[in-house]
Parts: sequence; structure tokens; C-alpha cells
Amino acid sequence: MKPRQSSLPMLAGRKPVMEALEQGVTIEKIFLLRTASGPEINTIKQKAREYNIPISQVPVEKLDYLTKVQHQGVVAWGSLLQYVDLQAGISHVVEQGQTPLFLLLDGITDVRNVGAIARSALCCGAQALILPTSHAASLTEEAVKTSAGALRKIMLCRTPSVQQAMDILKLNGVQILGTQMRGSVPVYESDMTIPTAVVMGAEDTGISKDVLKRADQLIRIPMAASFDSLNVSVAAGMVLYEALRQRLHVK
Repeated sequence: MKPRQSSLPMLAGRKPVMEALEQGVTIEKIFLLRTASGPEINTIKQKAREYNIPISQVPVEKLDYLTKVQHQGVVAWGSLLQYVDLQAGISHVVEQGQTPLFLLLDGITDVRNVGAIARSALCCGAQALILPTSHAASLTEEAVKTSAGALRKIMLCRTPSVQQAMDILKLNGVQILGTQMRGSVPVYESDMTIPTAVVMGAEDTGISKDVLKRADQLIRIPMAASFDSLNVSVAAGMVLYEALRQRLHVK
């Protein structure tokens, strides 16, 4: 069943959350009491895995902060946005006669950066953002506002991990470009006219070790000064513009 858009900002309690998941309501994130257990909790965890919904196991104080109603150890945020399966997203782009240009976000947790990246991605012709459920920002109203509405227009693909996303991309013949300050190839020398997924990492830690090992190419943005402090959303915009420039030139 395809998840549908939810108008509910928050759900609390085992049965309401379980029923929402079973009905295919789109959920942004689930908070579970660390000690919660039982059949309903198992169902919630199973459905969350099925729909790639992030689960955060938290102390009771966190749940009490989120809501004043009886939460029974479970609180869920309804999503403002719609998600699609990554394989379905790739197939859709190819069926439309387009060359995939995706952006995979690796450990980016600032909602404003995600919003700004979505804005640049849409403007530069990227068809989708890939959002792992772990170590990722929740797409809140602030993220949507920062994106100037782009998050409502670009395809959003949620996967359990960066590693699984890379597996799916590689199986579909999509090259993976890892961005790194000291990457071996200047961005303008990389061929982005072919099916491409660009991996952007967090500003403090960069892309993960698995991306470093498995990327088809590590690219860098040449700079005039030795000042390696580009904001990740700015860096994403520069890489994506180069992809757009190459693709427009080919046409």
C-alpha cells in the first residue's frame, strides 16, 4: 500500500499509531519509549521498517515533552510530505526518458540545509533527494519553508541506510560521486551527463567511510583560497550547477 499524505501533526498512543501505519498514513518519525514492548510495539516496528520510517528510542521525559496526552510509550509525527521507494523512483525517472540525477544526503541533520539543498536540486534539474532514515533531518515545516516549496515538488526517496541506497543505485547503473574537500577529481572533470548520484556529507564529518570506499569517484570543488568552509547546501548547489551545465551543453 502506498503511504498517503497525513494532515495529522502528531499521534500519541499505541493503537492510534499502529492503526495509522496499517492504513498507510505517511509518518515522518516515531518516538518509542526505550523499555516499550508487546505485540502492538512489534507491529509498529515492523510497519516502520516496511515504510522506512525512522524510529528513535527515547526516555519517558522526551515523550512527556512532546505531548501531554497519554502516550503509552509511543509518539509519532505525521509527515508534511510524500515519500517514494528508491527503486520505484529510479524506474519512474528512466520511464520518463530522463537521465537520473539524484542527491544522496549522508548524515545531514540540519533541516535548513536540507531545505536549501532541495531548492538548488530542483532548480538544477535533479529529480530526487535520497534520505536515509538514520542520522538524518526530519523534514519539518521549517525545512519546507527553507526550501521555498521545493520539498513538495522534488521526489523524496527514503531508505534505511546510505549503504542500501548505494546498493540500489549501483544495481541500476547509476554512478556514485562522493564529494570531499580533497577529492581526487575536480568537479568539472567528472562526467555527470550519465546516470549520477551525488553524495553530500555533513559539514563536520563529511561523507562516511563506506561512501569513500565504494564511490565510483571522489570529486572536489576547487577554491581560490585555502579556506575549506563551504556550507553543505552551497557546495551542493555548486556541484549540481556543474551537472546542469554539462547536461545543457550535451543537449
